[in-house]
Amino acid sequence: MDLLRTPDERFENLINFPYKPHYLNIDDIRIHYIDEGSKDAEVVLLMHGEPSWSFLYRHMIPILVKAGFRTVAPDLVGFGRSDKPTKQEDHTYAKHVKWMTKLVEQLDLQRITLFCQDWGSLIGLRVAMENQNRFSRIALSNGGLPTGEQGMTDAFLNWRKFSRESPRFDIGFLIQGATTAKLTEEEIKGYDAPFPDDSYKAGARIMPSLVPISVDDPECDANKNAFEQLGKWEKPFLTAFSDGDPVTRGGDGPMQQYVPGAQGQKHTTIKDAGHFVQEDKGPELAELIIEFIKNNP
Repeated sequence: MDLLRTPDERFENLINFPYKPHYLNIDDIRIHYIDEGSKDAEVVLLMHGEPSWSFLYRHMIPILVKAGFRTVAPDLVGFGRSDKPTKQEDHTYAKHVKWMTKLVEQLDLQRITLFCQDWGSLIGLRVAMENQNRFSRIALSNGGLPTGEQGMTDAFLNWRKFSRESPRFDIGFLIQGATTAKLTEEEIKGYDAPFPDDSYKAGARIMPSLVPISVDDPECDANKNAFEQLGKWEKPFLTAFSDGDPVTRGGDGPMQQYVPGAQGQKHTTIKDAGHFVQEDKGPELAELIIEFIKNNP
């Protein structure tokens, strides 16, 4: 597998992102993660999606750490400060689940509260259902666990086509298009930082095409198994979807009905937020996670 590594200077002096980088070597790939707070504290695992990276959580990390939680935010392979395979075919759904599972295992994370969104949920929910003893709670926002049997929104299908075919694929511009907040030039620079040029974007380009949209997808069986486990998950499960995401809008209700642990929880709709709800309403989300943990000790 051919890999690219974004130069460190691309990450210098990013706005509101002073965190020390940490790295693990997994399958000869260097994977980056943020790790803040006491190592003895309960863990909040923040899983980002496509085409973002842990920079997305800069408004949430300090609030969670101040509340006393160990806050871990990995960068998926191909994103952020993690190494980037140069070939799209080196990215598969199964590989991404394996890489994040190994990260959780190598860090020996326990008592995890998972917060996941976008591809962070497609990967994170698989990791959680396949390693349930390590996870105590799950909070889901603007995401899910597609099995190829659900219908996909036109917004997602258009995004999938765009990611494959558009000659331009400017990451900061794409993030801005899926938020309600107006990003500053410095914030856009933060989202662009991992990708000096298009050769670094194989993962960002291919991820939408890895989402199972038919029962013929190679990951359908694994996702069906994980979805069945979700249907038996009795530990606390919270939804906090935004009101302005055309891709996942309406996906929270079925999860609230399906997951046993969702019963009696304070499910929330985040107002005036787009797909990247962490960017639009990060502090509000962080406080929701803190309340969720305190209400479900």
